[in-house]
Amino acid sequence: MAKVFNVTGNCIPRLHYMVNLTSRLEAIKGMVDAGQYITINRGRQYGKTTTLMALEQYLSDEYYVLNMDFQSEMSTSEFRDETTFSRAFADAFIFLFEAIETSGELEEPLSALQNDSQMNMIKLFRHFSRICKAADKPIVLLIDEVDQASNNQVFLDFLAQLRGAYIRREKIPTFQSVILAGVHDIRNLQIKIRPDSEHKHNSPWNIANALELDMSFSPEDIAGMLAEYEADYHTGMDIRAMAQMIYDYTSGYPVLVSYLCKFIVEDAKLTWNAEGVRSAVKKLLKYQAPLFESLANKLEQYPELRQQLILLLVNGKRIPYRPDDDAIKQLIMFGFAKEHNGEVVIANRIFETRFYDMLLTESNALNSPIYLAGERQKPEFVSQGKLNMELVLEKFVQYFHDIYGDKTERFIEDDGRKLFLLYLRPIINGVGNYYIEAQTRDLTRTDVIVDYLGEQFVIEMKIWHGKEYNERGEKQLSDYLDYYHINRGYLLSFSFNQNKQIGTHTIQLGDKMIFEAIV
Repeated sequence: MAKVFNVTGNCIPRLHYMVNLTSRLEAIKGMVDAGQYITINRGRQYGKTTTLMALEQYLSDEYYVLNMDFQSEMSTSEFRDETTFSRAFADAFIFLFEAIETSGELEEPLSALQNDSQMNMIKLFRHFSRICKAADKPIVLLIDEVDQASNNQVFLDFLAQLRGAYIRREKIPTFQSVILAGVHDIRNLQIKIRPDSEHKHNSPWNIANALELDMSFSPEDIAGMLAEYEADYHTGMDIRAMAQMIYDYTSGYPVLVSYLCKFIVEDAKLTWNAEGVRSAVKKLLKYQAPLFESLANKLEQYPELRQQLILLLVNGKRIPYRPDDDAIKQLIMFGFAKEHNGEVVIANRIFETRFYDMLLTESNALNSPIYLAGERQKPEFVSQGKLNMELVLEKFVQYFHDIYGDKTERFIEDDGRKLFLLYLRPIINGVGNYYIEAQTRDLTRTDVIVDYLGEQFVIEMKIWHGKEYNERGEKQLSDYLDYYHINRGYLLSFSFNQNKQIGTHTIQLGDKMIFEAIV
């Protein structure tokens, strides 16, 4: 059977193209060997289940590994009380052991666990202790999808028993290691149940170590996966260039990497080159992927996350990373954002564009005068498949001045960037796409990259802060154009100088031509 790029469920080496997980598994095994209890908390479809499945196999020579999934092996009703949970957990525990070849010494304690008709939490852990003592190899317990235990006090009682067993491990046999994986960390589970301040910062799972391992795919990881595909199909792709470009769009978010590869493979019109990747990105930005639906649900569930996205994307604010800030912790926990050089940034370009589209199209944005102006004039801007970006900026200056010329400085600072993208969106919709360049965005400048039928436009949007500052911005844009190997760039300046010269002009900087529009 031919391998494929997988975007659903866990990845299996014989069926799917995968990155090499050996270094990650070695790092986790080192923690297991040291007897550490571990939490793995990452966003949806970040490779947690695949890692646990690979870890089960990797540890199996030295340990009995029980890999339990709360989503498939524990129904919601089984968390209703201590007795029901204990019995259900014992049944799942025994079921997993039946698939493992064990020594005869385990037959008696496993049978005792199975036949105990008066099960409760304390008795469950006494059975675990007897099983661990009888086993000829240490036992490692993996539990995936612990989010299924949300809002269940009985699960917190289970964690408390694990903690107690861990603390007494020198006297009473227990698991070598326990690894809990899910989107939420255990503290967040507890916050849902007991929101008061005392329980907010005192978790029954404070004996565990959070896995700090980077589970995203590096360009080298992606290149290794593409090399395996290339060995099968001999496309002639530039593996390193393709890996770097895919990484630039996804920042190595595992399922996004797989989506782009999958789209290129399955669309006969796409090839393994820069245009193929950009086309796959455009397709992904329109695709109703379960990951995007999950993120949208989180924004409805946690309104403060939406506000943080508005600050980051629409207002261009720089948010310092504060590890004790609940909103920031949630942004990172759900996969929306990451910490970069002490600041909070959106996790990847795909998310940036998807979130921006969502924020731009909510409420009455699509009925705003500036959006309708872009939609009405769209035919003027494209000729023979070419987008006339100079004309787009000229018309934007005109419409902005006509519609918003009398607005206050604060209004323009907060909304100028959003208004340009509202104007641009109907013009390129369905044919091109854009993304915000996170690494260059700050309080006064935003770089927007527009892809339209294979042609790229780099547009720097900034707040005017005098001639000297503006000249520095021109030089920065010129340097940035070098990165994209293009000689023409665009400046959109929002000026609050009463004597400003509204309009457009062209600037020559060396071999670069910069078209500037001032509103």
